[in-house]
Amino acid sequence: MNYEEFYSELQVKEKSIKDIISRQKSTYKSISKNAAYGDLKSLAKYIAIMGILISDHEEYLCELKELVESFNAREYMHTGDFAKQMLSCCEIMEVDVIGDYPSYEIFPYKVRIDEENQDIYIDRKKLPCSRPEYLVSYIKQNREKLLKVGFSASTFLSEVAYAYDNLSIIKRNESERMSKKQDIEISLKELHRFLAPMQRFRREYDMKSFAFDLARLYASDIEFTEDGRQFKMGPARTHKQNIRILDKNGNETWVGTIKFYSNNSTTT
Repeated sequence: MNYEEFYSELQVKEKSIKDIISRQKSTYKSISKNAAYGDLKSLAKYIAIMGILISDHEEYLCELKELVESFNAREYMHTGDFAKQMLSCCEIMEVDVIGDYPSYEIFPYKVRIDEENQDIYIDRKKLPCSRPEYLVSYIKQNREKLLKVGFSASTFLSEVAYAYDNLSIIKRNESERMSKKQDIEISLKELHRFLAPMQRFRREYDMKSFAFDLARLYASDIEFTEDGRQFKMGPARTHKQNIRILDKNGNETWVGTIKFYSNNSTTT
């Protein structure tokens, strides 16, 4: 049984409990009203009805408890059914995902399935969740929230260019063979460490946030910095140094380096 089948049965039990709670509230009002009126005959009648409703309520709760206990969440995750249905939901909801059990990337988030505790880790955040459809919907909604946050591609590019210029100076000073005017490629991951040098800053502006901003810059129409320089992002020589982003069409792209071209140089 997948979670959606289980959830359908769960909803039937939930409705029974909801209905009986509604009847209990109505009966309680009648008890209170007749107590105030001094109508002891009606009061006794509604107290008896309340007793029956409470008994039915307990029965429905027992059925609900048995149904919940019948669903083996650990086995559901262990067999891979949870992951299969998660991937199916991603396809239906048009949510980008890559990876293999138990670790995935649903851009810009890292997702890990913890079958032992029936928890899902989204980056460092723990989400107790055994329903794939809710998980994918939750991630999609959070991604949409990120997209709604104000973003200026030109401002972000200026900040990246500032970090690039400073790192270029350091690298030229460290190398005797490098020209003082030479435009060089610099690792984007190295730039991220420069933009967020301390660990507490990297918690607030982590690699996920940096990758998301890079994706929005990549998808923008910005081609030049404020001082007129062009830039180019490309893949790094080693895969570990690359950052996975999505282009404006949702296609996967890997970038690992960036290079800014001075006004008197040409791109190649």
